[in-house]
Amino acid sequence: MRIEKINVIKGPNYWSVSRHQLIVMLLNLEEIEECPTNKIPGFSQRIQQLLPGLVEHHCSEGERGGFFKRVEEGTWMGHVIEHIALEIQSMAGLNTGFGRTRGTGEYGQYHVVFSYETEQAGIYTAMAAVRIAEALIAGEDYNINADVEKVKDLWEGEKLGPSTDAIAKEAKKRNIPVLRLNDGSYVQFGYGKKQKRIEATISSNTGSIAVENAGCKKATKQILSDNYIPVPTGYKISQMEELQHTIAEVGFPVTIKPHDGNHGNGVTTNIDSYPAAVAAFHLAKQFSNGVLVEQHIAGFDYRVLVIDYKFVAAAKRSPACVTGDGHSSILDLIKKENKNPLRGDGHQNILTKIELDEITHTTITEQGYCMEDVPEKDQVVYMRRTANLSTGGTAKNVTDTVHPDNIKLFERAARIMGLDICGLDIIAPDLSRPIKSSGGVIIEVNAAPGFRMHLCPSHGKAINVAKPVVDMLFPDPSDQGRIPVIAITGTNGKTTTTRLIASIIRNTGKTVGYTTSDGIYIADELIKKGDCSGPYSAQVVLKDPTVDVAVLECARGGILRSGLGFDKCDIAVVTNVSEDHLGLGGIDTIEKLARVKSVVPESVKPEGYAILNADDNLVYGMKNDLKCNIALFSLNDYSDRIQQHCRQGGIAAYVDQQYLVIQRGSNILRIEKVENIPLSFKGKAKFNIYNLLAGALAGYLNGLTIDQLRSGMLSFQNGADSTPGRMNVFNLPGRQVIVDYAHNSHGLKAVGEFINTLGKKRKIGIIAGVGDRRDEDIISYARLAAVYFDIIIIRHDEDLRGRTTEILSALLRKGIESAKRNIEVHEIASETKALQFAVDSYTGDDLIFHAADNIEKVLELMKAYRGQNKKAYVTG
Repeated sequence: MRIEKINVIKGPNYWSVSRHQLIVMLLNLEEIEECPTNKIPGFSQRIQQLLPGLVEHHCSEGERGGFFKRVEEGTWMGHVIEHIALEIQSMAGLNTGFGRTRGTGEYGQYHVVFSYETEQAGIYTAMAAVRIAEALIAGEDYNINADVEKVKDLWEGEKLGPSTDAIAKEAKKRNIPVLRLNDGSYVQFGYGKKQKRIEATISSNTGSIAVENAGCKKATKQILSDNYIPVPTGYKISQMEELQHTIAEVGFPVTIKPHDGNHGNGVTTNIDSYPAAVAAFHLAKQFSNGVLVEQHIAGFDYRVLVIDYKFVAAAKRSPACVTGDGHSSILDLIKKENKNPLRGDGHQNILTKIELDEITHTTITEQGYCMEDVPEKDQVVYMRRTANLSTGGTAKNVTDTVHPDNIKLFERAARIMGLDICGLDIIAPDLSRPIKSSGGVIIEVNAAPGFRMHLCPSHGKAINVAKPVVDMLFPDPSDQGRIPVIAITGTNGKTTTTRLIASIIRNTGKTVGYTTSDGIYIADELIKKGDCSGPYSAQVVLKDPTVDVAVLECARGGILRSGLGFDKCDIAVVTNVSEDHLGLGGIDTIEKLARVKSVVPESVKPEGYAILNADDNLVYGMKNDLKCNIALFSLNDYSDRIQQHCRQGGIAAYVDQQYLVIQRGSNILRIEKVENIPLSFKGKAKFNIYNLLAGALAGYLNGLTIDQLRSGMLSFQNGADSTPGRMNVFNLPGRQVIVDYAHNSHGLKAVGEFINTLGKKRKIGIIAGVGDRRDEDIISYARLAAVYFDIIIIRHDEDLRGRTTEILSALLRKGIESAKRNIEVHEIASETKALQFAVDSYTGDDLIFHAADNIEKVLELMKAYRGQNKKAYVTG
C-alpha cells in the first residue's frame, strides 16, 4: 500500500459541512485491492486481538461488533484503515468518531477520511494506521502502545491549554467563530471589525501597563500598598551582600522569590535561618535577576479570580503531598499518587503529576525525611512549599465561603491594577473572615491566571469561569462577533462577481476585504498578489480588524484541499457549474463537481441566503439540500422556476423589458436598464448580465437600497486595471483585441456568443490546452474554438502541468479538425509572441481573442500597443 497524499481539512468541506476537522488520505492499495479481509488468513482474529476496542465500532451494521462482522464477511483495506485511525486516537484519549472511505474511480485508490483533534496527531495517525494494517496483513507483531503514546504526545504538544481551550469552547457555544492564530494560545474570536483576541487569559481589552505592573512584583506591591490593600512587607534585592541587612529589616520567617517569576518557580517560603535564606536566594536568582525578600505570612494559600472587575471564583490551594500508610516509602507513595487517573503530564488532566526533581528532594529533606523513609500512617509529607497546580498541588473550591468584605477588596484590587482578567494570590487564615482583620495579605497579582483549579477543582464543584470572559468580550448575548460574509463559487464568473459585489458595498462607505483568483484586497488595496481563492486567503480577510464586510471567492481546489476558510457565511452565490478540472482530486463527473461547489451554499446560516442560478440545472438543484433561504436569478423573466419561487414569496432577480429587476413576492423593484450598466457591454455580454443579477441580489440581501445598487453598478468598470483577465477589450486601429481567461468550454462559449454580436470581418482566436485537463476536455475546447473563430493560433502555457507541447498541440488540432471547418491554424508556443503576431498581422477590421494565462505579461503588451496608437482605448 502507498499513501499518495494527506490533506488536512479545517472548515466546511466536500465530505462534511458540519465536521470541519478531517484528515483526507489518498491511499493506493496496490495489490491489496485484490484481497478483501475475508481472503487474508487470520486477519479477523489478529485485528480483534490487537485492537479489541474496535468491537464498539458499529459501522454500517448499526450494532456492537458491527465492524468486526464486516471484517469477517470481507471489506476493503481502506475501510479497515479508517477504523484503525479512529480507534488509536480514541485509545490516546482524543474525542473523534467520524469516518468514511470512498473509491476515487481509479483502480485501488481510495479517499480514507477521518476526524482529528490536532493536525500533527492526525497526520501521524493516518500513517500509523497504514503501518498497523500492513503488520496485520503480514501477521507480524506490532507495538500499538507506542503509536498511541506518540499520538497522545503530539496532541498534548499542539492543543490549547486548559484555560484558553475553555474560553474557546464557551465562545463556540455562543456560535462565535474561533480562529487559532499561532501554535500557542493566541486565539481570535469573531471576524473582521467585530473580533476580540486572547493570549492564554490575557484579553485584547487588557492594558499593557497593567500586564507590565503585574509582572513586576515590586510595582504590584507598591500600587496595592499605596491604596491601602494589605501586602507583605518586603524589599527587592539583586546582590548577595544585601540579603543579611534585608532580612534584619523584615525579620524571620521570610519568603524569598524571583522578582518576575511565575508558576511558583524559585519560591521558598517560611525560611527561619540565614543558611536557608542563602540557598533560597540562589534558587530565586535562577529565574530572575531581581529577588524579593518578604515577610512570611502564616496561613493558607488561596487563588481568587476576578473577571471584568467582578469576583468569580476562589480556590484554596495545597502543595503537592503524600500521606503515609505506615508501610510504603515516600518514593513509593509518590509513584502511587502519580498513577491517580486524575493526574497527568503538564495540563492534560485535572491534576499534574508530582515531579521527582531537586526541589522535591530538598523539600522532603527539610522535613527530616529522605525518599526511602516510611512515614507513619496518616503523616502528611509535602513535596513543595508552594501550592501551584503546575507542580502537583491540589485545589478546593471555596467560592461560596468568601466574605462580602473580601469580595469588595478583591474587586477593588483588580480595578486598581487595571486587569480585566485578574488572579490574586492570597495568604490568609481563612477567606470567610475579612483579611484586613485576620492578618491576610495579597502576595501576588497574575495577569494571565490559570483557570484549571476553578474548572476542575480537586474538591468541590466546578465553576465555568470561561463564561464571564466571553460575556465580557461580547456583552450583548446576541453578538456573535460576526461581520457579513459573502461567499462566491461556481465554474465561471466568480472573480467578476466577487469584484462587483465588493465594489458595490465599498461605494456605501464600508471597508470591504475580498479575495479573488488574482489577489487579496483590503479596502481596495492589493495586499497579496496571486491566486487567493482558497481558505488561507479568506482567513487573512477575516483576521483583519478593519474589515466591515468580507466578500470571498471560493474555488474548488481550496475546498478539496482544506475546506472553507470560515465556519458559516451570510450569503452564498453559485454562478454556474460546467465541466472543468474534471479528473482531478477524485472529481471525475460534473455531478461530483456540483457537490464540491454546493459546500458553499450549505455553509449559509439558517437565516441567510443562497443565491442560485435558476437557468443552471445543477445549481438550481442545490436548493433541495439547503437549510437556508433561497434567492434565484435568471435571464428569463418568464422562467417557471422564477415565477413559482416568487409566487411563494421568494426573492429573485431577472431581466424584464431590458431592465435589471429584483422581485420579492409580488413587489418588483427596477434597478437600471441593462444596456446602461458598463459591465453588460451595452447588453451584449450575457455572462456578465448573469454576474450583475447575482451581484444585485447579494447587495440587496446585504441591506443595500436600490439607489445604492444602481450607483454601484453604474460606477463599476470592467477594465484591465480593475478586473484583469476578465473581458478586457482593447480597441486598436483596424482591430479589436479581447483578453479573457476563458480556459474551459463554458467560458469560451460565453465569449464566443459575445463576439458574434460585434460584427467583425474576421475572428482570430489564440488558444491553449491546459495540461491537467482530460483529453476529451481539451479536444472539446478546441472544437468549440473552431466554431467561433476563422483563424486559430495555438500557443502554450508556461506551466504545461505534466504534458508536452507536442501532445497538447495534437489534442487541440484534433478538436479543430473535428469541427469540419476550413480553419487557418498557426502554432506559436510563446504566449506573448502569439499575441504579437496576431496584433501585427490582422488589421482589417478584425477581432482578436486571446485566452490568457500570464495575464500580467499580456496586459503589459497590450498597454504598450495602446501607447503606440493614441486612438487606442480600453472599453472593458
